[in-house]
Amino acid sequence: MFSFTIDQLYGWMAAFLWPFFRLLGLFASAPLFGESTIPKRVKIALAAALTVAVAPALGPMPDIPPASYAGLGIAVQQTLIGIMLGLTMRVVFAAVQTAGEYIGLQMGLSFASFFDPSTGGNTAVLSRMLNLIAMLLFLALDGHLLMLQGLLHSFETLPISDAPLHVAGWGLLNQWGGQVIISGLLMALPLMTALMTINLCMAILNRTAPQMSVFAVGFPISLIAGMIMLTVMIPQTSGFLERLIAAGLETMEGVAAGFAVQGP
Repeated sequence: MFSFTIDQLYGWMAAFLWPFFRLLGLFASAPLFGESTIPKRVKIALAAALTVAVAPALGPMPDIPPASYAGLGIAVQQTLIGIMLGLTMRVVFAAVQTAGEYIGLQMGLSFASFFDPSTGGNTAVLSRMLNLIAMLLFLALDGHLLMLQGLLHSFETLPISDAPLHVAGWGLLNQWGGQVIISGLLMALPLMTALMTINLCMAILNRTAPQMSVFAVGFPISLIAGMIMLTVMIPQTSGFLERLIAAGLETMEGVAAGFAVQGP
């Protein structure tokens, strides 16, 4: 007759639940997996399937009952780790959306916005378009698989334990968040420079020929010039986005390593 003790039951539960919470945290915040268009049941089922696949390869779990307060604290900690690792990759796409906001503002399309279910608010049309392009490139580069590989590697860098997370991981994540502005500006800078030059020329034309209604022709010129330059810029952004995605994956591993650093 098959029998088991309560300690064995707790061990089996811990071997599944704690890695499951880390994976579930990633699927709640990471790009692609965290999209609101994906049903929650699908996310939970995918996290459970991956947990069943990787749980036997993980190291020994802490000797703490999952139903205790300490076990609840570990579950919350693992969920937080997964969310932070997912947010690390989310910064990449936030930078792309920021570039779309800057470009739309210069082109005069900042008013053209609609509700975006992925962000839960109004998003500019250009931001949504650039985000879709970045998402397609992310899939083409197998970024979603590399992101999952980085999370699974985090179980080696940052094993499941009741030790508190080190502040170095939070510092690296905070520093990486600045890429939303920096990378967004770098991506939008060529088009912004060209449009600002056109606006400067229109201002000079308005001073030299006041009888010409620059305000009537300025918007169509900026819009047409912006569209033409977008067709030139978008094919050239693949290299920039590839490097940005690679930096996000590298930072994801760095954040996990930073959380694992033990203080003095």
